Amino acid sequence: MDCRLICLDIDGTLLNSHHEVTEHTKKRIQEVSAMGIPVVLVSARMPKAMTFIRDELGLTDPIASYGGALIMQQEKVLVNHSIPSQVSMGILQMAEKMDIHVSVYREDGWYVQSMDSWATGEGAITHLEPAVCDLAKLLKTWERQESGANKLLLMSEPGKIQKIKESLALQPGLEAEVYRSKDTYLEIMPKGIGKKETVEALCDFYGIPTESVLAAGDNDNDKQMIKIAGTGVAMGNAHPSVKAYADFVTKSNDEDGVAYAIEMFVLSPQEKNNRK
Repeated sequence: MDCRLICLDIDGTLLNSHHEVTEHTKKRIQEVSAMGIPVVLVSARMPKAMTFIRDELGLTDPIASYGGALIMQQEKVLVNHSIPSQVSMGILQMAEKMDIHVSVYREDGWYVQSMDSWATGEGAITHLEPAVCDLAKLLKTWERQESGANKLLLMSEPGKIQKIKESLALQPGLEAEVYRSKDTYLEIMPKGIGKKETVEALCDFYGIPTESVLAAGDNDNDKQMIKIAGTGVAMGNAHPSVKAYADFVTKSNDEDGVAYAIEMFVLSPQEKNNRK
């Protein structure tokens, strides 16, 4: 393929099950970066939870946080979308009644009602610590400022997550996008914003067609990104419904699946031989 941009999901894709980038995958990414191909991390994570990975890879390309609601080139904000605070307030109230954890994100801020086991676990994965505050008061403050959250993250046992997802689906005209990124995670993003729109925005930024994009992911919120890319790659560990959207199913995230896809579609046979 004529690859001119690589878009990579992080969890379950770039990172293995130990939340690490292997040396082999890192080497392949650095090789294509040296060829002048931008490698953009596209994740539901907040910027701080992504920049250390970008820096570990030695990249200087943009990062797309919150599923693309916030796209940044170093300190410059390229895209910034938020959820109306009244919508966030309604979801917060619904989640509290069901005893579901809610994390609220805005730019590089992470806010929780209390440091429960869900917040502690997410902090261990992202190497970050949230601010504990009254979320309802915070959302009301943002509403007065005509602003809002870039993302809400709902965390609970799978049955509760499925139940609230179904409840939100029944709300007519909900001004938010709802994605299940794990059995225990429900991501709430601004309306009309997803990884598909992120790929389109990045293609506009670089002045390239979507046919020149290789995109890799493993979960529901990666489906449209995989579909719109010229070469859509599903990880071997992806759910079968995600694989159905892909042009190619690579190895799992524990088998350097990202590196394998890069070798298959970006590095020429001669380049692959030289790197053995």
